Amino acid sequence: MSDRLPNPKLFSKKQACEMRSKLRNQGKKLVVTNGCFDLLHKGHLYYLRQAKTLGDQLWIVLNADQSIRELKGPSRPVQPAEDRAYALSALQAVDGIIIFQGTRLTEEILMLEPDTYAKAADYTLETLDPQERAALQKVGADIQFIPFLKGYSTTELIEKIARAVDTF
Repeated sequence: MSDRLPNPKLFSKKQACEMRSKLRNQGKKLVVTNGCFDLLHKGHLYYLRQAKTLGDQLWIVLNADQSIRELKGPSRPVQPAEDRAYALSALQAVDGIIIFQGTRLTEEILMLEPDTYAKAADYTLETLDPQERAALQKVGADIQFIPFLKGYSTTELIEKIARAVDTF
């Protein structure tokens, strides 16, 4: 059996544009969020469930492997993008996933024109990337910050796993 499993929620840019157009024509609201989602944990699950309540569909613009290395360092990601996308697609809250190559998603914001953009509340309007914020404002997206569950981060989880491995 091939490692590559079908993932109907993983869209190419072309598919995403077509799907977005259909949603708009149906009067449905699109919520977009982004991130690495390297090792899914309670904080991610809470966040995604909350983001889903902000519209009809929730799409994740998922960082590609190289962009994570640029943002987080050479030891990340722990899992490749296709595996992360597959895990996210199993979640009921997630309706679509687009993998993007850059470190910023300005192009994807302009392409998808989300009705709402969700980000964890460890960010603020002031700490959002200025180009991304400008793109969100240009497309008229409502920017929502979702409360951050303290004590739940991928970095902390990796550190906890490393400490557990060290005890063997």
